[in-house]
This record gives sequence, structure tokens and C-alpha cells, in this order.
Amino acid sequence: VQLQASGGGLVQAGGSLRLSCAASGRTFSSYTMGWFRQAPGKEREFVAYITSTSTTYYAASVKGRFTVSRDNAKNTVYLQMNSLKPEDTAVYYCAASKVGTASLKLYDYWGQGTLVTVSS
Repeated sequence: VQLQASGGGLVQAGGSLRLSCAASGRTFSSYTMGWFRQAPGKEREFVAYITSTSTTYYAASVKGRFTVSRDNAKNTVYLQMNSLKPEDTAVYYCAASKVGTASLKLYDYWGQGTLVTVSS
């Protein structure tokens, strides 16, 4: 599975962005798709995931503001980010796993990342 993330950019606090992650391969629908982020000087952290049956799970820091969704016909997963805060500034990565998990160690495939910058 190859993943290509896009949609990052510069936005003011309180604004919105939608990230996309396009996947190659015919088995996309069988994978849990996760979003992670890494801020400068910090470790990569879990943001959200959506399983093959569209069960979702969010980190506490983004719950209620971010929404993860998927379109299996387009082999694409999305991350809608609303009410953005400066602390959401990070490189955002999509990843694929065979299990529903927030542990980045259990993700087998990773995209290249897309930068989100939220100005105050």
C-alpha cells in the first residue's frame, strides 16, 4: 500500500482544513487508516483512526473538532479539522494498519506527511 497525504497549509486559529490521503492497491478497504502528527521537537502522536467497518476513534485533544472519514470507492481517507488551534501545528501523516489501533508501532504503511500551520 502506498499513501499520499495532501491538503495541508497555513490557516488562522479557529479555521478549518481538510486533509486527504490517497492510497494505492485494491485492499485499501480492509485496512484501518490512521492519522498521526508530529510537531517540531516532539514525538509523533496519534490523532484519529477509522477501521474497515468505519468505526472511528480520536485522541482526546482533537475529539469534537476533527472528523475522520473514508471513501473506499476512491481509496481515500479524509481528516476534517475544525476549530484549529496553534497547538495543532504539525506535520500530519496518514498510515495503514491491519488492526484498529492508536499505536503507531502497529501501522505498516505511512504516507510522506503534509504540514499544517495554525497561526494565532
